[in-house]
This record gives sequence, C-alpha cells and structure tokens, in this order.
Amino acid sequence: MKNLGNTDRIIRLSIAIILGILYATNIISGIFGMVLLGIGIILAITSFVSFCPLYRLVGIRSCPVSSIKK
Repeated sequence: MKNLGNTDRIIRLSIAIILGILYATNIISGIFGMVLLGIGIILAITSFVSFCPLYRLVGIRSCPVSSIKK
C-alpha cells in the first residue's frame, strides 16, 4: 500500500543522491560514510516503491487519500 506522496518521494530521492555524491567524492568516508550511504540507499528504495515501513508503524501517510487503492 502506498504511503508516500510525490513531495516526500522527491525529497527522499534528492537526499539519497546528495549522500551518494558526497560518498563518491570522499567528502564523507569511513564507517560514518558507509552508514550515511546505507541510509541513502534505503531512502532511494522507499522513494521508488512509494512505501515506508516506518511510516506504517507510526501511522503517517504523506500521499493523498484518493491515490490509495483498496
């Protein structure tokens, strides 16, 4: 079930791209860089599938109600 709106998806994907660029250019590195890269990968995946498991646990939905299929 979709629970991410378009604005949320764009923000998540933008952050993921920025983190990927920062890691690729060695601005962030080491364990800290790998953790941030992992977070970026998770943000990108959730952006592409329009679903965030954490949002579901907390009961948050950023997509319009009309776009939810029942």
